[in-house]
Amino acid sequence: MNRREALKSVVLMMGGTMVGANVILTGCAPEKQIEGLDFSEEELAYMDEIGEAIIPETDTPGAKAAGIGAFMAMMVKDTYTEEQQKTFINGLNSLKADFKSETGKAFMDASVDERTAFLNQLNKAAMKKMSEGDSTPNYILMIKDLTLLGYFTSEVGATQALRFIETPGRYDPCIDYKKGDKAWAI
Repeated sequence: MNRREALKSVVLMMGGTMVGANVILTGCAPEKQIEGLDFSEEELAYMDEIGEAIIPETDTPGAKAAGIGAFMAMMVKDTYTEEQQKTFINGLNSLKADFKSETGKAFMDASVDERTAFLNQLNKAAMKKMSEGDSTPNYILMIKDLTLLGYFTSEVGATQALRFIETPGRYDPCIDYKKGDKAWAI
């Protein structure tokens, strides 16, 4: 199974709720996208650090080790509509500016704890809006979705953070669960 097939499986399991899911499921690019959209090395590093704050390195590698910034850039460029792309890009810029105004330092210069606390505040506010019925795409939820999807479908995430058995393999219909066991990779 290659990464594209794994992404399709994950999106199907999520019920197609992820932004850009229609592109992954159908294989057709959105009709209207930003022409010539590209991300600089600095922006990729910035997205790596955001991802690392969401999935930090512990006894397993974090999101940065999976190249999450490059994954986010690819997904935004290839699967998002123009409106979604603008929401994502404006959100990255807003995150950078809001972080600096709230903490007095640049996101890239802050500690992991400061980054995580700020992202948790954004996530909490976005979840509150969702619970109140606001269905407009929110950039922090896009970033979080892309981080989780990219990490757990990467080689690093699938083989080191999840239990992984290369398939085809043997069929085990019943496997005992022990408290603390990792989930299975796709």
